[in-house]
Amino acid sequence: MIDQEKVKQAVRLFLEGIGEDPKREGLIETPDRIARMCEEIYGGLEETAETHLRKTFRAEERGMVLEKDIAFYSTCEHHLLPFFGKAHIAYIPDGRVVGLSKLARAVEVYARRPQIQEQLTGQIADALMRELRPKGAMVMVEAEHMCMTMRGIKKPGSRTVTAAKRGCFLEDPELVHMFYAMLGQGR
Repeated sequence: MIDQEKVKQAVRLFLEGIGEDPKREGLIETPDRIARMCEEIYGGLEETAETHLRKTFRAEERGMVLEKDIAFYSTCEHHLLPFFGKAHIAYIPDGRVVGLSKLARAVEVYARRPQIQEQLTGQIADALMRELRPKGAMVMVEAEHMCMTMRGIKKPGSRTVTAAKRGCFLEDPELVHMFYAMLGQGR
């Protein structure tokens, strides 16, 4: 659970640290705003993807299920700056499927915490394998990182792409090819 009082205290100290006056009219309510914002953008710390992926439905079809272009926003744990983009999730059911909105909810759980993209990608794939028990899963995440855009190297528009393969996606290159083809990327 987020300790709102500690967040408010930290924001006041931060504002003082950068040379601002936290009692200035425009900043006086900022610690409270940031504390409330933290409840929202770090809410994934108090959730598990399993909660959303637990309810499945019997399905005879065994073809690939792909949910693409799932928008997400996260926070880089190294700089506490946002990174955002799209996640693409595929799995090969083994008799059970999950509601499509639950895949997007799983992305949200892991995105709404201080995070690195590489870990985010793997966490989603691992959660699918644990909860759905599919024959395999593949996750690709494409994101722009504000730590690359507004500081440091300052390269706006650059995107980082990560992928995680589990199960039959590790063994069958044709499935990986099909995944990229379904994304319209034909790799």
